[in-house]
Amino acid sequence: MKKLVILFLLPAFTVCAQNSVNPTLKSILLEQLRTTHNQKDWFVPVNIALEGLSAGQAMWKDSSGNHSIGQLTTHLIFWNEQQLAKFKGEKPTLFNGNNDETFSDFDKNSWNATVKKLDEVLTEWEKLVQAADENKLKEWYSAIAHIGTHNAYHTGQIIYIRKEQGSWNPENGVK
Repeated sequence: MKKLVILFLLPAFTVCAQNSVNPTLKSILLEQLRTTHNQKDWFVPVNIALEGLSAGQAMWKDSSGNHSIGQLTTHLIFWNEQQLAKFKGEKPTLFNGNNDETFSDFDKNSWNATVKKLDEVLTEWEKLVQAADENKLKEWYSAIAHIGTHNAYHTGQIIYIRKEQGSWNPENGVK
């Protein structure tokens, strides 16, 4: 029986030996945050999805009433800031429960600042998770994982909209 167990565990030990770094809760959460922010991996991160997008393209909507890329971006900013404030022990922005209001409008003059704001918020998330102790991460792991998933979901929508409007370069990923 021992030989059988060793035979099944040998591949796992070999993989661990090849990967000199053992994953930790912190490393897993940081990988999720980074790959949905600015580090290309299996899918396109939001910074690449927004790269080179004009304010006019960000304001574009199809005829079905879907959100614009800009509205999706303000929605991501809102929810990342909400959770970030809670993570830091601060009072988050007042929210009346109407999620539609988180997809706020913007004007052509504020588009570049909107993109920059999202980058700043996501960068702050990464810095705080990097600096957090294990107890804080154990308390927050689920929310942080959901943040990464939420960001990836809406990034996919952004790419889809860009494909619809003809502004997506398939060389950036997602042919």
